[in-house]
Amino acid sequence: MQVLTPPSSHSSPCNNKNLQSRSYLLSTATMKFLPISFLILALASAIALAYDPSPLQDICVATNDLESGVFVNGKFCKDPKQATADDFLFMGLRKPGNTSNPLGSQVTQAFVDQFPGLNTLGISMARIDFAPGGLNPPHTHPRGTELLVVVEGTLLVGFVTSNQLNNTLFTKVLYKGDVFVFPIGLIHFQLNIGNTYALAFSSLSSQNPGVITIANSVFGAKPPISAEVLTKAFQVDKKVVDYLEAQFWYDNN
Repeated sequence: MQVLTPPSSHSSPCNNKNLQSRSYLLSTATMKFLPISFLILALASAIALAYDPSPLQDICVATNDLESGVFVNGKFCKDPKQATADDFLFMGLRKPGNTSNPLGSQVTQAFVDQFPGLNTLGISMARIDFAPGGLNPPHTHPRGTELLVVVEGTLLVGFVTSNQLNNTLFTKVLYKGDVFVFPIGLIHFQLNIGNTYALAFSSLSSQNPGVITIANSVFGAKPPISAEVLTKAFQVDKKVVDYLEAQFWYDNN
């Protein structure tokens, strides 16, 4: 009868070398994997913090009283116990905006600066009035997506994608009751193509979405952008740049 002998507790030198080699390979692979894991976690965290953070309390009404307030998300908050119903009411969108200007439009904002009750809630609104032919010129909201609903009139609206997507224009004609969305950060516009007054309301996914009007930023910058930069960028004569800058410097001063 054959007797099976259990393996010796003393490994041979050859086996020790194999084990050491495997341990080294496993350790090396782990070290290579860890930086990738940390990178993925970092990117995930960055994406999670890209928009307004979620509130950590029920209410955080913005206040200019720096002594009694607590600084949260860019604003000081009043003591919640001192908040009233009026903090959560904004009546500034009741009245039509004055469209007697070269653009024939007026945007009335209900952002956190005008409506303190929005602080930390990640939302805001705007009213846009249009005279016939009025334009809300190409602009962006760097911190918010915009959802627009037409209440009166007919609007031609659109947005342009980034260079990565070949600056594609997405445009539609909107009628009363239609809704259109403008993705965060993309250049967009609204034009009243009807013969009558038009009205629209927008909601935005930030308490302070920001507004960058393209023409004002480029030709009305303070101090002005170098004429050499603008003539090369737009491929126009310096006289054209001087003329455009004069229009926007006049409007902004």
